[in-house]
This record gives sequence, structure tokens and C-alpha cells, in this order.
Amino acid sequence: MPYAVTPDKVKLYYEETGHGTPIVFVHEFAGDHRSWEGQMREFGKRYRCIAYSARGYTPSDVPPDAKDYSYLHVMRDCVAVLDHLKLDSAHIIGLSMGGYTALQTALNHPQRVRSMVLAGAGSGSIRAETAEFHKSSQALSEKFLREGSKAVADTYGLGPSRVPFLVKDPRGFAEFAKHLAEHDAVGSANTSRGFQGARPSLYDFEAEIVNLTTPALIVVGDEDERCIEPSLFLKRTLSSSGLVMMPKTGHLVNLEEPDLFNQVVGDFLARVDAGRWPVRDPRSLQTK
Repeated sequence: MPYAVTPDKVKLYYEETGHGTPIVFVHEFAGDHRSWEGQMREFGKRYRCIAYSARGYTPSDVPPDAKDYSYLHVMRDCVAVLDHLKLDSAHIIGLSMGGYTALQTALNHPQRVRSMVLAGAGSGSIRAETAEFHKSSQALSEKFLREGSKAVADTYGLGPSRVPFLVKDPRGFAEFAKHLAEHDAVGSANTSRGFQGARPSLYDFEAEIVNLTTPALIVVGDEDERCIEPSLFLKRTLSSSGLVMMPKTGHLVNLEEPDLFNQVVGDFLARVDAGRWPVRDPRSLQTK
């Protein structure tokens, strides 16, 4: 099995396919490297594609202490994958937790990020929701340890922003839920406590984000209510960003609408690689 090793000696399992300009896929809290299969198959036809499982998600290592799961640890893990594969830079495509990580990688290592796709990013970032998001993430951590991943898949997996996937594609949702039920309970508990339950709001990084010129595509489902306003915030704040809102779609945009997701992301990547994704022209800004 191929592994990248992080500075703190955590082994991260990854898979890759294809040749050409590299893309690194970073999964969400309830996913793992398998969540990107539909993108690996499509973009692997013309890019070098890498999908890895975060720390705490087997076959990657599962550190036993939640303090080793901060958003900075997870960001450094993404850089460790780039380093292991000797990639000077890559397109980084992330969903939810992965979108947060892609943004953090660009903020801390902008030269390593050729472009970023921030999909379903920003849960818990709205100021009025952050404290409750942290509290519920801590409680979810306890549930993983007390009841196991299968019980969590039966409840958390049916959260409001995931119901649209069930309604739209029961077979696809069943596969997602099966994978979630297979997650290591300790790893998921530690991720829920150390990352989800402690990460700052996206709004806390506004001063840094406004200076970032990395090409960005923001993707959000119109039924992913926690992420709509944060996505609008990112669009307003990132000068080189575009925004796509997918209709009748919840949080799992790449799984719910793989063809549409691949289409809009493919167009974005092609424009970036052609040098045709500029910063916003100030003449287009509303001044009054």
C-alpha cells in the first residue's frame, strides 16, 4: 500500500491514477479517499489524480490523541502528500473538511496550490452557529466512542444537508452510508473533537483571505443551508473566485451530482491552466 508520512510520523494512505498536471482530492468528515472515485475516474483521463485518506481514516494511521487532529495538523498532512509525491504545486479539490483544508493550505503555502475547489465549505462558520457547531461536534465524538460508527452512520448520515442525496439517489446514498459505517470509531471521534469541534470560523481568516489570489472555484448545494452564506462570504472575499450553486442539492455535491460537478470543475481547471481565470475586475464591483 502506498503511504505518505507526515512530519509527526503519521502514515497517510493514498491512491493515484493518470498522468499530467496533478490534482489532490481532500475528503469531508464523513467520507474518505473512496468519496472521490467518480472524480478519479473522470479527471484521471487527463490529469495525475491523487486521493488520500486523512489521519484517523483507515488505511491511514489513527493517532490515539485528539490533540493530534487540529486543523493545522490536517493542513500539514495535505502538504506532506505533496512533498511525498514531489509535487511543487497541484490543483487541490476539497469537500467540506477538505475544502477548509484546501483553503488553509493556500493561506499557509500559496506557492503549493495551483488552484483550489472549495465545495460545501464553511459548516459552523456563521458567527451565530459556531459555538453550537463545536458543541455538537464534541457530542458526536462521544457518540462515536460510545456507540460506534454504524450507529453514527444511521443518524449523522441522515443529517438535514445529506437528506437530498438520499431522496435523489438512494443507491448512491447507501454506498456513502456503508463507507461511513466502516470508519474507525476512534479516528472519527478524534477528528470530530480535534478538527470539527475546535477549528476557527472561516470568517476569522478574512484579513488573510482577502489578500489571497489563488484561483478558486466555490461550489455549494442550494439545500446545504449551513454552507450557503459562508460560500457567499468566500466569493466576496477571494478576488480570484467563481461561485457555482447546484440546484436541489445538499452537502455531498460531488456524489449527488457527479456529472455536473465534473463539468464545472473541469471547465475551471482548463481555464486556470490556460491562464484564463483572472482576479475580479474592480469595474465589476458594486460601489453604491
